[in-house]
Amino acid sequence: MREPVLPELLSPWRTPERAALQQEAREFARDRVLPVADELDPQKGEMPRSLIEALAAKGWFGITIPEEQGGLGLGVFEYCMVSEELARAWLSVASILARGQGLGTQVVDDDRRAELLQRSARGAWIGSIALSEPTAGSDLAGVQTRAVRDGDDWVLTGRKRWAGNALAADFVEVLARVRDPEEGEPRSAGLEPFLVVKQPGTFPNGMTGHVIDKIGYHGFLTWELDLDGVRVPDADRLTGLYGDEGADADAGGFASVQRGLNIARVHTAARAVGVARAAVEDCTTYLQEREQFGHPIADFQALRFALADMQAQVTQARAFWQQVAHLLDSGEPAEQESASVKLLATEMAVRVTNTAMQLHGGNGYTTERRVERYWRDARLTTIFEGTSEIQRRIISDRMLPRA
Repeated sequence: MREPVLPELLSPWRTPERAALQQEAREFARDRVLPVADELDPQKGEMPRSLIEALAAKGWFGITIPEEQGGLGLGVFEYCMVSEELARAWLSVASILARGQGLGTQVVDDDRRAELLQRSARGAWIGSIALSEPTAGSDLAGVQTRAVRDGDDWVLTGRKRWAGNALAADFVEVLARVRDPEEGEPRSAGLEPFLVVKQPGTFPNGMTGHVIDKIGYHGFLTWELDLDGVRVPDADRLTGLYGDEGADADAGGFASVQRGLNIARVHTAARAVGVARAAVEDCTTYLQEREQFGHPIADFQALRFALADMQAQVTQARAFWQQVAHLLDSGEPAEQESASVKLLATEMAVRVTNTAMQLHGGNGYTTERRVERYWRDARLTTIFEGTSEIQRRIISDRMLPRA
């Protein structure tokens, strides 16, 4: 039986160090992540602490953190490369890496920031992000959660939705409004991120929540949170999100969120490629195993061509995310490119996993095969980190004048 052809790095960005890291991540995904996903995903179970500790031991929570702060000192490219390999096994494991990478470290005090960066790098400072609300998802400028100054503290009140990993986290990043925008200001004026420090497995005083029952993206729980007088010290008012060392504190918290989203969108593209690649690889095996009319169904041209189209689309999307990650590592803002690759890769993942289910026939519509997991997880990638419609708006707004 012919084995699936595994992807390699494109020559413009291939180095021996990257190739070794890619192979290490691929073996980890196959040997450590995939068996856990096969066991726990059907149960909607959470990834075990032992798996998170194994990721931490690899240093992958600190891929983008500087070496002098305990990280690997690598770039968006390596971050996305490792994430593609992990997503090939289980999307949520690739996603948990984003809860490190310097998230929750942008405090004003330099010494404390350095200490938190070191904790983040070693996987001892894993967070949750609470940006969206029941009435503010794609329109983050519509956030209504309030932060009111009270002495040396801020008091947060409001409701947040889609806060993944919130209960298990060491902290929750909360985007809140400190003031209403003044005349002539953008609607995003007055929005700032806050760091709500907590003990893993508990919520702090004033914060409660309930689990959102998802159809996929299992591995960690996703929460809707109610904030009723959550107190945050002024020292935990943040200058940015996503460990954005280049953030300009004077630009405002919302601007830093936007910068971080560019990285997050490329990361999502890489994760989508990993999920779609899993579908291609499983189909390559299945078409050779399954026999009908006295032949492996891989002998039928229509199915062979479908597989070829799937592979071509995955290869295209991988080349694109590698290009955009390189741009970000080169210091380019790449906002339009980040939106474009997020749009292309995630829509591709939906098409490819849908075709994979069709190629599996009736077996694809059972929980006996992994392909249904890929399909469920791929469908989410077109929604989170900005829907496909939002990506189209970002792209078109940079091509055309606003109406």
